[in-house]
Amino acid sequence: MLKKAIISTGKLCKTFSLGAIEQPVLRSLDIEIFSGDFTVIMGSSGAGKSTLLYALSGMDKPSSGEIVFDSHSIANMSNDQLAVFRRKNCGFVFQQNLLLDNMSIMDNVLACGLLVSKNKKQLVGRARDLFCQIGIEDNIWNKFPTQVSGGEAQRAGIVRALINQPKVVFADEPTGSLNSAAGQAVLDVLTDVNRSGQSIIMVTHDLNSARRGNRIIYLKDGVVCGECVLGPYLPGDSKRQEKLEPFLKEMGW
Repeated sequence: MLKKAIISTGKLCKTFSLGAIEQPVLRSLDIEIFSGDFTVIMGSSGAGKSTLLYALSGMDKPSSGEIVFDSHSIANMSNDQLAVFRRKNCGFVFQQNLLLDNMSIMDNVLACGLLVSKNKKQLVGRARDLFCQIGIEDNIWNKFPTQVSGGEAQRAGIVRALINQPKVVFADEPTGSLNSAAGQAVLDVLTDVNRSGQSIIMVTHDLNSARRGNRIIYLKDGVVCGECVLGPYLPGDSKRQEKLEPFLKEMGW
């Protein structure tokens, strides 16, 4: 069965100006991101990974080209239009959890949800279900971000990303600031969420994180150099690693 593209681009370009110097970062990219996939974007430093992620999510506008997100052309939307679109369609998980320290874990999640829905009772119920699904016990919900571990805060950030039932969750180095155990727990959560049908696009330079994806897109100097299709993640699947590592070596990783 053919997969449906949730996001597609046409000749996508992004150039940054450094004084009189024009620095191209994305160069005429044509890519498709498929609904339900766990897509991983890899590449060396400066390859354009995060720039691509921000363009696909509407967080940053391209210099030229087209982005179609769930049948909506977003490249030329105004900043206000993009803000509304992101709230309804995108969830974000960053390297730093970016939770507000003066609000409880639960209130951080609800504050995001209330931007889209005014039904607080319904939002609280959904937040509770998500916390339970992700393994955050109820004695954590009313604590402040500074009172919980980095891994717990990052998992709470995933709940915040999911509260508005986004079409796509965008994750930028989500385990980059965590120790190995906490990072593994976050990857387990993202994997479980993807198994439930959630589309995920994740930027990473970490091999362990990349193994969780079913499709790896490799960027070099702002262009797609190759991709590797791994299929659904299964713990302990040695063939997955045997396929991914030679691909990354070929790409120059």
